[in-house]
This record gives sequence, structure tokens and C-alpha cells, in this order.
Amino acid sequence: MTLIDDEAPTLPNGLSAADARAEAARAYELDRAHVFHSWSAQAEISPMTITASAGSYVWDGDGKRLLDFSSQMVNTNIGHQHPKVVEAIAAQAAKLCTVAPHHANDARSEAARLITTHTPAGLDKVFFTNGGADAVEHAVRMAKLHTGRPKVLSRYRSYHGGTDTAVALTGDPRRWATDSGTRGVVHFFGPFLYRSQFHAETQQQECERALAHLEQVVAMEGSGTIAAIILESVPGTAGIMVPPPGYLTGVREICDRHGIVFIADEVMAGFGRTGRWFAFEHGDVTPDLITFAKGVNSGYVPLGGVVINTAIAETFAHRAYPGGLTYSGHPLATAAAVATIRAMEDEQIVENAATIGAEVIGPGLRELADRHPSVGEVRGVGVFWAVELVADRATREPLAPYGSSSPAMTETIAACKSAGLLPFANYNRIHVVPPCTVTADEARAGLEILDRALDVADRHVTGER
Repeated sequence: MTLIDDEAPTLPNGLSAADARAEAARAYELDRAHVFHSWSAQAEISPMTITASAGSYVWDGDGKRLLDFSSQMVNTNIGHQHPKVVEAIAAQAAKLCTVAPHHANDARSEAARLITTHTPAGLDKVFFTNGGADAVEHAVRMAKLHTGRPKVLSRYRSYHGGTDTAVALTGDPRRWATDSGTRGVVHFFGPFLYRSQFHAETQQQECERALAHLEQVVAMEGSGTIAAIILESVPGTAGIMVPPPGYLTGVREICDRHGIVFIADEVMAGFGRTGRWFAFEHGDVTPDLITFAKGVNSGYVPLGGVVINTAIAETFAHRAYPGGLTYSGHPLATAAAVATIRAMEDEQIVENAATIGAEVIGPGLRELADRHPSVGEVRGVGVFWAVELVADRATREPLAPYGSSSPAMTETIAACKSAGLLPFANYNRIHVVPPCTVTADEARAGLEILDRALDVADRHVTGER
């Protein structure tokens, strides 16, 4: 951890330490007076102020440098302040800041072309949105209009966004407060061997039984009523549960047999996060619709979208698609996407994510699991990993209850931050999700901090050590 002070007088953005602290204090004051935060009880939060960022690091309001193992919202895949993307945004702003979505412009056209160079054959059309949730909204709308069917199936332990349909599809507690149960959504259990719903003992059993369960849900709901099955190719904030071999292939087969649209939600897992351009590539399947956001331009300017296959695109060849957004394919956002994708290609960023996961993060986390009784399981791929923390390894009692936190988790997260690591935490898990550009040395440094923080979690273990 580096402390920015009078001996190290400037931050990466050129602010002096004193000016950065003054700016941070003012920002915090105004935030608490006027900003309404998402997913929060407003009077009970003390948000961290970020004053600067560079590469794999951010600087907080006190001048502390923290290694960003959260990638913010798991979206800064190319790291902070990548110069090629910053330059592209500035150049586009000087050229054409905004344009109505019914006009063509070169930034949007090139972004669509580049995206489809990394999708399977036959997925050649891109509808741009402002983010992941509205990408899901539109993908579902397209599927329903294409099939003429009213229902969509999604799994428990999933997250698809905070807007109306997207949050109804979500299979975790963020749905509960606003769930009316009237959106034509049916939830099912996906494979998760560590907390199996199917009494499975192996990944193969878990896969077979999860697919049999899904087949039964389709039969009970009536296959002719189901427009789509939507899956995060690797569920993200719900737990980074990499599907067992054969599962996505089995879902694809069920969809084909019943005329159901297969939507791959790649909002978090896409654009390098799992060491592939898209996470569904690990399952060797081709979806009908792909939703994306986050990593497409690392969140530098809000952008999302839906990649559409030929059959669904043809549905709207001579029939107007009833949907649109004022900022669909905004030139600043799509210029950022063009620069991001080119940087990822030129700098082999996707390959770096795969290497770091296989050679540093995966082995490192497994070593931590061997040493710390609070670690029930580690799982992941690429730079997309979860550390499942438990109070008792035998019973697998989570260190925080489902849908909530706990003093033990709060203390563990605080230990990470005080030592210079910014983690991503959800319920009883710490997710290890640094930028895809993270170096081996940075990844090892982060794991060393996490190792020490887990000593705090170990003190809360009640079961056998």
C-alpha cells in the first residue's frame, strides 16, 4: 500500500495530495447531502471516495492506494485509465459528441462490426443499449415477439439487472422487495455442486440431475408457453459457479427440441473475464441471443447491447421492432468500445486473463483454502473467482446468511481494505475479480493481502478447524 503525502505529492491524475484530500472531502459532503445510492439504506452508508485510478489501482479520499480486486462492478476489464480508450473518447468528443440513434455513425458501425468478429457465425446484428439490465429487457422482448410465447425461465442464484423484467428474472434476494410474480418468469435450480439441490456427489451427477430438473420444469410449465431460457454463462454476483462440463450443451439441446430461445447473459462474464471473449465458449455452445455490457468498454462510458442471430433478426426485417433508446449506440460509448476491443486484441488481454487465472489466481486460492478453515470452497476461471467463506466446513454453514452480511464478513473486508486491497464481497463470499490486465506480481500481492485477511475470518469459525 502506498500513502500519498507530502513526500509523494501527486496522484496519477496530477492532483496534489492536499488538493486530492480537499476534493475528496467536498465530494463526500455533497454525496451525503444529495446523492441517493443504489441497493442501500441511505442513512447507514459511508461510501468510499475515489479520487484517482490507474491500471489495477485506485486511490481513496485519504490518499491510500488500493489494489482493485473488484474491477469496480466487475467491469474495468482493461484496467483503469487505459490511455488508448481515454484518447479515443476525447477524439470522438472533438469529432461528434452525440447523434440520434436512427442515424448511422462510424463509431457505432465499427463497434458492431468488431463485436461480431468475436461472436459465433450467424450472430451478426447488434442492438445497442445503455447497460446490461436494458440489454436483458430487450433480449427477452425479442424472444417473446419472435416465438409468440409469454414465459421466460431463469435460474435461482442469478442476477440479470435492476430494471423491471431483469430484476424479476434475477434469482437472488435483490428480487424480493419488488417481485410481483406477474412477469411470466419461472425460476429453476442450476448446477452448483457445493450446495447441490440434487444430492449429487460428482460434477457429472450434478450436471445430469440439473438438466433432468430443467427438462421437468419445461414439461410442467408447457414447452409451448416458454419463449426463452436465460442463463448467465457463468453466474457472477450470485457466486461465480462455473457450470459443469456438458451443462450448457444440455440446455442448448432442450431449447432446440422445444423451440425455445437460448439467451446467454454475458454482461459480467463477457469480454475476457473468463479468459475467453465470451464465457459460453467454455461450453462449446452457440446461443440465439447474447446480452453484453461492462467489459465491452470497461465501463468508461455506459454501454450494453444484444447480439442477435439471423432467425430472430429476420423476424423484424419487415416488422418494426417495438423498442429503442435515445442513447442507443451513443458515439462516445461506442468509440470507447472500439478502442477497448482493439486494445484487447493487440495487447492479448484475454489471453492474459486466462494465464493469470490458470497459473496464479487458481493455484494461489487453492493454497489459501488448504490453510484457512474459513474457506469452504474456491471456484472460478480466468480472472473470475469466488472464495466461499463458512463458519463450519463440515456443515457448510455460510459466514454470513444468504441475502445478508455479518460482523465476521465486515471485519474480513475491513482487513482487506486496511492492508491495501479493494475486494468485491457478496453475502458470505469474497470475489477475486481484478482487471484482465492484472500482472502476475499484482495478483500475487493481492492474494498475500487476502491471506492475512482470512486470518480474521478464521477467528469466526465455530466448527472443526
